[in-house]
Amino acid sequence: MTPLSGLGTARWYRPDERPDPESVEPKDQETEHERFASAQKQARVEIETERENTAERVGEEEAAVFDAHLQFLDDPQITTAVEEAIDDGAAAEAGVDRAFASAIEQFEGMEGMMAERADDMRDIRDRLLRILSGGDRMDLASLPEGTVLLAERLTPSDTAQLDPDRVAGFATVTGGRTSHAAIFARSLGIPAVVGVGKELRDIEADADVAVDAENDDVIVDPDQETRERVTAGRDVQVRHDPVQTTDGVEIEVAANLGTTAELDGAIEQGADGIGLYRTEFLFLDRDQPPDEDEQFESYVEALEAFPEGRLVVRTLDIGGDKPIPYLDAKEEENPFLGNRGIRRSLDEDSDLFETQLRALLRAAANGDGRLSVMFPLVSTVEELETALDVVDAAAESLAADGIDYDRPELGIMIETPAAVMMANELASRVDFFSIGTNDLSQYVMAASRENDAVAHLHDPLHPAVLRAIDRSVDAAHDNDAWIGMCGEMAGDPTVTELLVGLGLDELSMSAVTIPEVKAEVTETDTESARALAERALSASTKSEVREIITDSQ
Repeated sequence: MTPLSGLGTARWYRPDERPDPESVEPKDQETEHERFASAQKQARVEIETERENTAERVGEEEAAVFDAHLQFLDDPQITTAVEEAIDDGAAAEAGVDRAFASAIEQFEGMEGMMAERADDMRDIRDRLLRILSGGDRMDLASLPEGTVLLAERLTPSDTAQLDPDRVAGFATVTGGRTSHAAIFARSLGIPAVVGVGKELRDIEADADVAVDAENDDVIVDPDQETRERVTAGRDVQVRHDPVQTTDGVEIEVAANLGTTAELDGAIEQGADGIGLYRTEFLFLDRDQPPDEDEQFESYVEALEAFPEGRLVVRTLDIGGDKPIPYLDAKEEENPFLGNRGIRRSLDEDSDLFETQLRALLRAAANGDGRLSVMFPLVSTVEELETALDVVDAAAESLAADGIDYDRPELGIMIETPAAVMMANELASRVDFFSIGTNDLSQYVMAASRENDAVAHLHDPLHPAVLRAIDRSVDAAHDNDAWIGMCGEMAGDPTVTELLVGLGLDELSMSAVTIPEVKAEVTETDTESARALAERALSASTKSEVREIITDSQ
């Protein structure tokens, strides 16, 4: 999660202030078609560049949104609508505006993740209109230091430009916690309040503003007490060594990783290792899956980046919100409850699974550091036992081929209520658990993390989710397994003491939040943390949990 607060000077971003596209006088049809084609070409180059930059600065998972932008840019239905408007005598600007208007309206009528596509469409439309008009794009990467950016909305390409060292926070009139702006803010470590409402428009430029993301509040002309609160802890020292609580309990603080391009950022922020390597990104943006050697090299590279640390690799987790075009994945009515994760690996993707395991077992024998491999979305003992059998088969095939290998630590993601209920039986068969709080919260609370209408339920601080975490920790430790957390909750420094009190051995997060979490660990006493956890576990409501945490700080 992002830092909870920031203080700075309000600056408005108003990219929609441009001439009415319908007021542009068209030239001849041939010229207008050429102008549109040229704008598409330039837009494609810009999007590809932004995708690359976002993957490097923020991460592959966030950068994937630009893949959708490229698809929308070349969508035949939209392209045809623009060309037909030009044939009817419109300028290219008017054709673009008309073609995207219906698509935006259609997406706005949907819920959750699909509703966010409206912002994607606006992003592409505005990019084309800017290129057609020859307008300059505001450089959001070079905002004055201490800026609190205010906007009607922020598109993916807007938010990806923001520099956490310059932007103290941002707030938008529209949007939800699943919007790209909110997601990018969490990854960049920028305090943000999205969807404030029309009252945000009353804030004048150059006003002193505090952004309180914990309470979803934007405060104009904050008093001294508020200023001290929101600026506390903003400059946190990076610690490159492992950290301990005040009474000597070491907590491993690791980074989540999408590709090896993010390794340097994790090292710079003081990560002890990698607690989640999302290997599905090796399989994206290509026409066929990576072979065994390519995967092997990627895993070894990650291992060698942390020779004294641990690399936790999640096996291929596709389905749900992560389809891969060249795999035959049928559209499902509710993909988050469908064929995803280990379910596909043990069925139609079994060949990919075995190849991946061969590469991982080879890496365990050849790379520095400690390799751990975990299986996603395990719900039953049968699934786990079958997966372990595939590991044995991969080892036997490597031995038969005369290839060096080693058996890494093996574990599972705790994401489903079934895994929590069967945690004792599952823990007796593995070396570790890693709790994915994003999916665990979604499944425990029966609230899609992509649906803003139930966003209040998708919160890991609900007592039901906390008790699921507690039960999983107890099962792991009772069976001599270690347990970590790689969901968004792990990167929230305001709950670090709670997580230590619950007994987590490892916390893995976006690299940008590592320094703050490490700082919190060093100030935590485990006895006090356990008492805090007991109080939180006895609470009946989320508000009670939050009050308990606030009172402890």
